[in-house]
Amino acid sequence: MKSFYTCISVVFLSLVQQLSNPELAEYLPTFYRAYLQISNFILNSLAAIKRSQVEAFINVLVKAYEEKKKVLVIGAGRSGLVGRAFAMRLKHLGYDVYVLGDTIVSPVHKGDVVVAISGSGRTALIVTAAEAAKSVGAIIVAITTYVDSPLAKLADIVVEVPGRTKLSTVEDYFARQILGIHEPLAPLGTLFEDCAMVFLDAVIAELMHKLGKDEEELRKMHANIEI
Repeated sequence: MKSFYTCISVVFLSLVQQLSNPELAEYLPTFYRAYLQISNFILNSLAAIKRSQVEAFINVLVKAYEEKKKVLVIGAGRSGLVGRAFAMRLKHLGYDVYVLGDTIVSPVHKGDVVVAISGSGRTALIVTAAEAAKSVGAIIVAITTYVDSPLAKLADIVVEVPGRTKLSTVEDYFARQILGIHEPLAPLGTLFEDCAMVFLDAVIAELMHKLGKDEEELRKMHANIEI
């Protein structure tokens, strides 16, 4: 029975690959078309992510770890959830990390790192928080789609992560450019949030390599009292 399901899975995956062709994809149910669009977008977006920006981001995080600086992650809505996932992994790596909005947040000082996540780079709460952190000498890293946004302009390091944000005017251009479609099936800011999640998970993998950490060390830092 197991081999039967394995064969079915192989056949299905082969079929999905064939149906990735835009001319054939229209015959798929919406779920599968959306899945393919999101997956293809994330894969294709790698070509748009600048290596120099990634290296600058990773280097500042490595330095923060070595110098025992704090990291504050800020993001609103679903971008905030992506930020929380990133902060958790930083904690497992041994960082002194906090998430804006939590009850327990240490003060930010000069040389600390603030990672601000906003697809549009215009979310008022995030821009205001980044400005406050900048005023005390913190290093601001902006994870955004727009280098000309208010958040990007005040940041010390900008990492451009492609995606469609909730603002559905010029933002749709990026989705069309990468996916080659008129209207993405993924609603609102989904494409940015998914890309940001995968991007930050890849950053964690690189930090593990740079800091000489393995899964066993991360496991020791994992919570052992949970609800």
